[in-house]
Amino acid sequence: MTAVRQNNSVAVVGFVEAPNERRSAATTNGVEMLVPVFAEVLEATGLTRADIAFWCSGSSDYLAGRAFSFVSAVDAIGAFPPVMESHVEMDGAWALYEAWLKIVTGEAEIALAYGFGKSSAGDLRRVLALQLDPYLVAPLWPDSLAIAALQARAGIDAGLWSEADMTAVAARSRTSARTNPRALPGAPESSPAELLAMPYVANPLRDHDCAPVTDGAAAVILAAGHRASWLCERPAWITGFEHRMDSAAIGARDLTTSPSSSAAGLAAGAERAQVAELHAPFTHQEIIVRRALRLGDDVLVNPSGGALAGNPMFAAGLARIGWAARAVMSGRAEVALGHATSGPALQQNLVCVLEAQ
Repeated sequence: MTAVRQNNSVAVVGFVEAPNERRSAATTNGVEMLVPVFAEVLEATGLTRADIAFWCSGSSDYLAGRAFSFVSAVDAIGAFPPVMESHVEMDGAWALYEAWLKIVTGEAEIALAYGFGKSSAGDLRRVLALQLDPYLVAPLWPDSLAIAALQARAGIDAGLWSEADMTAVAARSRTSARTNPRALPGAPESSPAELLAMPYVANPLRDHDCAPVTDGAAAVILAAGHRASWLCERPAWITGFEHRMDSAAIGARDLTTSPSSSAAGLAAGAERAQVAELHAPFTHQEIIVRRALRLGDDVLVNPSGGALAGNPMFAAGLARIGWAARAVMSGRAEVALGHATSGPALQQNLVCVLEAQ
């Protein structure tokens, strides 16, 4: 799908991520996580619920274990005033895309997109198996770690990366996460050699190669150009917003590459980024996406710690865009990109490029 491109028409003016937790006390409708997130992001922008013209959420009934669970989450918005609300059965990054389009088309001036997930409520590895081909693959129940391990092994056997390269990604992520107060509590200091000596969880993946099961939520506020400058001293203007998808049949594509990331990045202008927040639930996937987006060695990747420091389902991709926007809003970067992925082995990919004016 090709997005409408209108430079400097919509900007991110606010972002908040809930503290990432291994197992939260929240119910699967996410209300307990969302109420403080909404309060914090609204306070930071000086807005009230009545100022939000459009709300859009990203979550999954499969993860919650009941139908229309997202309807219960609307309780966090409040019963009054009445709201215009929508939902996508995807990561909140795709909810942000819908909210962006709502503003681009003139149907709203201020929108809030949010994503939430209580990943600890069930067996996440088995839940994610339900996204596979329902006739030929899902009945075999290959879980998410098994699929990722096949992808990692394919790259190693092709000489595209090594287990040491994957460990380097994990070590850098752990270091970066220590400066992020919303990341999961820091993992113990370990040398690359110590990490490589750890046992496999799904050969060639070790525990540090895999994003942890995480509960959490995130919210991003968008505003039209003439409102954004009033709400934020340095808005992060969206100058490229694209998403593409590859075949859902994992046997019908080269798992060591990500054509959809390449196409989305090229269309969005990803090559200009100085900071990149990549949604890579596995270390080797960061390597794949970084190459697909043609990011040079001078690009700062995942200064927040990335998904390896906290990967709440349906919120982690939105958080990557939020952290990228924060890099622009804080003045640490003139151009940043946020990336989100969905589906097995990087099947769908979204890229959002943000710039200072």
